[in-house]
Amino acid sequence: MKTKVALFALGCTLASFGVQAQTGVQTGTPFGSGEDSIRCITNISLFVPYAKAGNFADAYDFWEQAYKECPGAHKDLYLYGVRIMDWKIKNEKDAAKKAALIDELMAVYDNRVQYFGNDQKYGKDWIVSRKASDYVAQMGDNAQPEVIYGWLGDVINEYGNKMEPLGVSLYMMSSHRQLLNNPNFKQQYLEDYLKASKILDAQLQAAIASNNEKEIKNLTTFKSAIDGGFAGSGAADCETLQNMYAPKVAEAQGNLDQLKEILAMLRRVRCQEIEAFYNAAEYAYALEPSADAAIGIAKRAVKSKDFDTAIKYFEEAAKMDSDPVSKAEDYYLIAVLLFDQNKLTQAKQYCLKSIESNPDYGLPYILIGNMYAKSARSIYPNDAVMAKMVYQAAIDKFQKAKSVDSNVADDANKLISSYRAHLPSTEEIFMHPELEKGKAITIGGWIGERVTVQ
Repeated sequence: MKTKVALFALGCTLASFGVQAQTGVQTGTPFGSGEDSIRCITNISLFVPYAKAGNFADAYDFWEQAYKECPGAHKDLYLYGVRIMDWKIKNEKDAAKKAALIDELMAVYDNRVQYFGNDQKYGKDWIVSRKASDYVAQMGDNAQPEVIYGWLGDVINEYGNKMEPLGVSLYMMSSHRQLLNNPNFKQQYLEDYLKASKILDAQLQAAIASNNEKEIKNLTTFKSAIDGGFAGSGAADCETLQNMYAPKVAEAQGNLDQLKEILAMLRRVRCQEIEAFYNAAEYAYALEPSADAAIGIAKRAVKSKDFDTAIKYFEEAAKMDSDPVSKAEDYYLIAVLLFDQNKLTQAKQYCLKSIESNPDYGLPYILIGNMYAKSARSIYPNDAVMAKMVYQAAIDKFQKAKSVDSNVADDANKLISSYRAHLPSTEEIFMHPELEKGKAITIGGWIGERVTVQ
């Protein structure tokens, strides 16, 4: 109280110089001049302790006067200003007044951009990203995606790869919602996704290079969200992408960076069986061999049924791929081609390489199980009961597949149900002295698996 009285007395003393006083808004300076500059400093010194303590009711009047008269004085006007406005909004019952307060909150962010938008750490991109986030939080289902899209679009174009990742994520959210409301927005959504993906990829690579685990986790979360939204958007159909990218590939024929970007995007959305992907791969490989380019050449070879060439380039891709998930897929595709040619031993070897690269990948286990089931009679041509035991080895692989990868659980369960019906009956086991329920036996031949008699 003594501090307040002393400051009030000082303000009264300075009142005689009021003709010289001007606010910060009027002078274009942080604090203004004369009495107004003293009042600005006083109000800031009074509202901050209240705001820090969460006493927004007592902070409000001091904050409001400082905010209106000297908005460039200190970042605390904005740090605490959004909290004070949030408190006001939550305590307002009248819908029209609440809407007006939300507009005022958005204006607080706009003013922060005006006065502190050049801040090195919390600049314009950071501020507008938080503005958009607060807008979504305040408006809920009534948030207009076009509004968010407009705010963030210009900032993303300005900041490029340096854009705040939260803003990139919210930009894609608003783009996706517009697509849901308007199917004609598809091509723009695709363009937005490419832009956002490129930014987050660049930031993620930088975070990996600097071994910043916190940033890696943060960026991976944002990237997974926009990738998931894109994959489920319906905009990623391969026919649309073929029409969209065919001319882009032709234009980028000698531009390795553009070709790499196109290949990475098409591979990510699993549109690798279109001419745009094949052509981009061949152009890129001629300029510089890479995993994505090798995949494209391999895929085209598969389409032409040139399996030896396909396996050669899938193998190249696996050796060059630094991403263990992609490497696992490369090996799996080789295994599929070998399986189709009935080269089961080799196919199994590549399945194991795939699993070694990505232990959470279920498809290689499914393929091994199918190989076992396919070869049951050839392993035991003269023993029908032991041939049926091979199906247990297959079932074990299907069980393993669904235990590591929920994406294959439905297929695995169907296969388990199907082959379980072919296991030896109780009577058949009884007639085989070497078989006993609960006993572990080895399935012979190229399989060499231990199974438990069921």
